Order: sequence, then C-alpha cells, then structure tokens
Amino acid sequence: MAVLRAAYRRELADGTGAFFEARQHRCPWCGSARLGGRLRTTDLLQHKPGEFCLDRCHDCGHIFQNPRLSERGLAFYYRDFYDGLGEERLEGLFAGGTASYRARAESVRPHLTGRAEWLDVGTGHGHFCASAGEILPGVVFDGLDRSDGAELAQRAGRVRHGHRGTFPELAAKRPGSYDVVSMFHYLEHAPDPQDELEAAHAVLRPGGLVVIDVPDPESRFARLLGRWWLPWLQPQHLHLAPVGNLRRRLGETGFTVLAEEHARAHDAVDLVAAVWLALDALAPREDLPWLPEPPGPARRAARGATLLAGVPLLLAATLLDRAVAAPLAGRWGLTNAYRLVARREA
Repeated sequence: MAVLRAAYRRELADGTGAFFEARQHRCPWCGSARLGGRLRTTDLLQHKPGEFCLDRCHDCGHIFQNPRLSERGLAFYYRDFYDGLGEERLEGLFAGGTASYRARAESVRPHLTGRAEWLDVGTGHGHFCASAGEILPGVVFDGLDRSDGAELAQRAGRVRHGHRGTFPELAAKRPGSYDVVSMFHYLEHAPDPQDELEAAHAVLRPGGLVVIDVPDPESRFARLLGRWWLPWLQPQHLHLAPVGNLRRRLGETGFTVLAEEHARAHDAVDLVAAVWLALDALAPREDLPWLPEPPGPARRAARGATLLAGVPLLLAATLLDRAVAAPLAGRWGLTNAYRLVARREA
C-alpha cells in the first residue's frame, strides 16, 4: 500500500486537470450546440480525486461527460477498479450475476437459427459466456476486453478465445467472423460509441445479431436519485444515449432493430445502491492508496459505526427495490437500463 500511495502521489502532484480533454461545445451525438448541465459529481465508488460533469443535449437528449477524460485520465481512473486492488471484489460481484446472464442469453435465443459464433465485447472475466453457454449449447463464445480479463476467461475455460485490445482493432483484423456480438454495459464506456457500432457491423456476418444493454438516462430513478443513481457511474461512463437515439443510430449503421426490452434489462438495485453510496460518502474512507494518508483507529471505528447504523436503511431499500420497484419498474418508467437486439443487413 505504501508503494502504491507513493506512485499515486507522484501522478497527482499537478492535480487532476491533465486527466481531461478540452471542453466540448457541441453534442457528440447530433452536433447541436444547445447544451445544458445535467449533473456534477465526484467518484462515489473509488473516491479518487476529481470532479466530473455530465451535459445534456437539448435537441437529442444525449448525455455525455464534458469535459471528457483523456487517455491518461481513463488509465488513471480505471486503474485498480477492474484489476489490481478492485479485481477480487469485482470477480465476486460478476460471478454472482448468473440469473441476469441467463436472461440476457434468453433475449437472443428466439433470433438464433442454429449454431453460432458469439463475441462478447467487454467480457470482463467471461462469466456471462459461461452462464449463456449452459442454455445455448450450439453457441461458441469468444471474449474481448481491454484488460487481462479475457485472457483469464480463456484460461478458466469460459471462452474459446480471449482477445485483449479494442473492438475496432479486432474488427479490422477479423471482419465477418461472428454471428452474434454482445455489448452488455459496454457502449457507455466507449469514447466514441459510433466506432463501436461500426466495429460490430464489420465483425458480423450478414444476418448476424448485435445485442446491446446500456443504462437508460430517461429512467425516473435518474431524476429522483440525482447523483446517487448508480448508473451515472462517474467517471467511467462517458455516454448515456436515450433509446430512440440508439435505435436510429443502429439503423443508420446498417442494422434493423428486432427487439427492444426495458423490464428484462432492469437490475433492481437503484435504492439500495443509492443508500450505500450515501453511507460510503458519509463514513470516513477505508485505506486507499490515492488518499493522502491511511485512516487511524478513530476513523476506522467511525466508519464501522456509520455503516452499522445504516444496515436498517440498506435492508429497507433492498425490500423496496425487489418487492415494490421491480414489479412496477416498466409501468412507472423506473427501469434503469434497456436492451436492443438488432440484425446486420447484407
């Protein structure tokens, strides 16, 4: 921890300004100059320093980080999130998502006509592929990730091939290689979503399918919970596209949308996640190498007391999420994500 703290201290010596590109004055989705501030927040998960702003286009409704993280900034804020210090925590989280992984595969099953080769983009450690393979025995899965997760997935037998790198790079090397491409909560992380959609079109065979899950910025929870709405996920999420925008862009890129799902893409965690984020922000931090110094006994005790006092709130929020919000999410516009399944035309 001391070694990591020294490295982070050197990188933060000049502040966080170098982690951002210049502020944009036009919407990256439609080009409109009619922009307005939507949200200003901090890193509520890792608690790394910095402030992040989301703007909304008044013409198309697209929400995007502005100013956006630079390549150096992306490297800084992703470090120790999916790998390093955060790898073990997220490995456990991803391993526990079997039900949602199976639901994703079931959404594509009606559109499959037989055996298929499937590329899961942003695969992490390949847990989706392992679960989907159990209910789609005629499908062979490959995974792609920027981190070493895809390679770990291959070694664990969850994918046939684990590719490391960017999607456009892989698509250029292997055009027309797959029958299905999935991007589950991946597109919002991409600096240029259009590049990713074009990569999907290139890597698919004619008639192939792309399935995309992304957060829904039109969710009522996004307005009700403000900065505590988990899918804002700053600073990792760079773009949040309303469903109408993504449907049109898929059409312009050469796809026909076959299915749109909201309730089945919803993850019933909005309230409990908001309570946890608020408690975690209120309590003194645990030992993290990007903080100036480790917490002493008093701060650790205060954190434990705060989190213990919040247990009833967490339990109540979990009950509301599952018993009240989830059954009514579609009807009340509370769904926090949507899913599109589209076919590449010849």
